[in-house]
Amino acid sequence: DRGSQYASKDFRRLLKAYGFKGSMSRKGNCWDNAVAESFFGSLKQERVQWRHYQTRYEAQQDVLDYISMFYNSRRLHSYLDYMNPNEYEQKLLGMKKAA
Repeated sequence: DRGSQYASKDFRRLLKAYGFKGSMSRKGNCWDNAVAESFFGSLKQERVQWRHYQTRYEAQQDVLDYISMFYNSRRLHSYLDYMNPNEYEQKLLGMKKAA
């Protein structure tokens, strides 16, 4: 993302204060961060936009639940030929046993 808020002096100062290194994609290159953009798009569309969190902790726990209990185990992924990660892992294990 190349939003002006990420390039601001205040934001860069905040990153430095907490020991983070800022990184922005190259201008006009949407592929620099495509995997992360895809994940956050899914997270927002499938989970966050439908919820109203009372606390930051509640939001954190819900996002962690989405990642561990759905996204990384049951959600269909185009990269995995529209299988979920658990099915894909079983397929690979079956191929390994057959070899």
